Amino acid sequence: MTAPSPLPTDWDTVPEGTEWPGPETLVLLHRPLRPGTDASGLSQFADDHWDLNPAVFEDHARSRTMNFATIPKPLRQDAKYYFWQLINHTSPGSMRRANGDRPAINTILGAFSCFKPFLAWLHGHGVTVFAQVTPQLLDEYLLDLGEKKIGLDRKYRRVAEVRRLWTLRTVLPERMRLPAVPPWGGEDSRDLFGRVRGDRENRTARIGELTMQHLLVWAIRFVEDLAEDILAANAEFLDLQGRGPEERRRRGEKRKARPGELRRQMTAYLERLREHGGTLPGKVTEDGTLEVDWRHICRILACSDAVRLNATGRMAIESGIAISDGAYLDAPATAQLDGQPWRPHRINYYEAPHLGRLLSTACFVIVAYLSGARPGEVLNLRRGCVERDPDNDLWLMNGLHYKNAVDADGNKLPAGALRRDPWVIVEIVAQAINVLEQLHPHPLLFPNWLGPHRRRPNGTRRQGNARTENSIADDLAAFVTWVNDECRRLGRSDLIPPGSGGRLSASRFRRTLAWFIRRRPRGLIAASIQYGHLHTRMLQGYAGSYESGFPDEYAFEDWLYRIEILAEDAQALGDGEHVSGPAADTYRQRVTTANRQFAGQVLTSDGQARDLVGNPLLQIHHGQGMTCVLDPVQAACRLRGTTDDPLVTPDIDDCRPRCPNIARTDRDIEQVREDYRELADAVDDPLAPPIRHERELHELGRLRQILDAHEKREDDQ
Repeated sequence: MTAPSPLPTDWDTVPEGTEWPGPETLVLLHRPLRPGTDASGLSQFADDHWDLNPAVFEDHARSRTMNFATIPKPLRQDAKYYFWQLINHTSPGSMRRANGDRPAINTILGAFSCFKPFLAWLHGHGVTVFAQVTPQLLDEYLLDLGEKKIGLDRKYRRVAEVRRLWTLRTVLPERMRLPAVPPWGGEDSRDLFGRVRGDRENRTARIGELTMQHLLVWAIRFVEDLAEDILAANAEFLDLQGRGPEERRRRGEKRKARPGELRRQMTAYLERLREHGGTLPGKVTEDGTLEVDWRHICRILACSDAVRLNATGRMAIESGIAISDGAYLDAPATAQLDGQPWRPHRINYYEAPHLGRLLSTACFVIVAYLSGARPGEVLNLRRGCVERDPDNDLWLMNGLHYKNAVDADGNKLPAGALRRDPWVIVEIVAQAINVLEQLHPHPLLFPNWLGPHRRRPNGTRRQGNARTENSIADDLAAFVTWVNDECRRLGRSDLIPPGSGGRLSASRFRRTLAWFIRRRPRGLIAASIQYGHLHTRMLQGYAGSYESGFPDEYAFEDWLYRIEILAEDAQALGDGEHVSGPAADTYRQRVTTANRQFAGQVLTSDGQARDLVGNPLLQIHHGQGMTCVLDPVQAACRLRGTTDDPLVTPDIDDCRPRCPNIARTDRDIEQVREDYRELADAVDDPLAPPIRHERELHELGRLRQILDAHEKREDDQ
């Protein structure tokens, strides 16, 4: 084993221009902080646990902390100095392919996680300060890392953090500097490990087609059919919750009823029940006994728990009014599912908050899936984010974006930035947001708690009030469970089936939407919303700007689809498939060349996919009885996109018979023959109107010409 190098003599001098922290120096000294942050509670350098949450502006972000107690003690102090510089130095040193000179808080947290194994390894090799590290030691670390049974991506990240430490040489004193020679001679990670990182091997899994269809149908059903009942029940629930003894005590209310006031309230309440045929709220005990739910009566009358023990409480017991099996709200449940009531009676008080959460989750499914926005962007949406553009017949959704939101120097803007162009959305998304704005009073559309009185749990460090992606995943699981339980109870067959790829999560929606638009462009998704419509609104509208990132998601799915079809086309040509039409020669040339050039190619980014799908060799689009070998300049149809857009596609529903881009394979001709046979039967109908007969006869002749030309081409070949 290689020994650590001796320590330099002038090893502790802080370089000029470097600010060095003392024990009481704030950890977030030079970082923007969330508005309203209490400076007295900020972490100090001497602390072993650093709370970085005050510098995290995303409301949906989970807690962000660093625990230096997990680092070997000889290296702990220097590790703290190093990360303090990463956090506070305005230009600590840039990594290759990084935006800006200053890493974001999330980047630093990721660096901390990947740097700790390196520190543990150094400690095991007798290193007490970074200056003892030699190139030989780094080579040994690389060898040990290469043998570890961890993913290639994690290996890449660990060597990257060694490089990050090296980039800070000019900021740190001598004792904390790695050797002057770049680690491993500056070689790329792909050369060090002899493999390319499998960025595409562990892609976020798409949601299965049937799972997504049923999930979306039920989400829309919640918004369009059930929302009115749930909103009314939730509003009544929140009012009653605020009048309960617990909430009044929490607010410090000590109102003492005037003599006889509570008795008059009870009398009026009981008379109202008799008049409307109502029942007393009840509950079923563990032994099956039905008894009055006094806690709910206390909410209704805004009184204390003591009512059950006095003469006023006896009025309810002696009233002769039946006791219900639950604490039902006054708001009626009038919605129906396929003509059947979804609830046999009113909604139970204790069920109302769960239904409210389910409605919020349904709205999230609609907004996240049909807008194409990133999960964090959806979770940070605020009320008033939707506007109507009547001149262009568009619904627009405004909000913040965090990814690629940078300042003039390329550094991340921690508070995000308002999207330059809003998302273009379909009407059901606007309707879902309208429901959310009625569901609760919070400024965020997806808050942690729908009720106004919920307090933050003690000890939590998380600053944001929005739901996290983890909590959304839990909510999606609860939504599926509720739907499937209801389907079984009602004898319905439209359960949400389990899909492959693990639990449902917000991060899977964008990839799934891109897949559906590419693979099912004419398929109905729900409530007459078409993917083709979304294609137009999202890929060519404001939400299709490359700033949104969605076109890159779509490009990746487009790339996968085209490569699959290319392999099928190449196989068919190899098996002797014939091709006719004006673009037949171009088709054969493109398929042969593209298959040789792209088969087996690995992508390392979505942006690369966008560049590749613009390659002319891949501009082959299969339609109904024809194949478009696209040349945008010659296209006779109306293109989707502009001629210089890599995502431009032909409108194969608007294919013009005389277009020079048309080719017809044997597979296309099978469809043409079927169309010909069906049309021939229609032409033979003696009762057909003359005008229709002439039109169909003309179309029959055109199809015959296509078949004859293809058969002649077969003979020539």
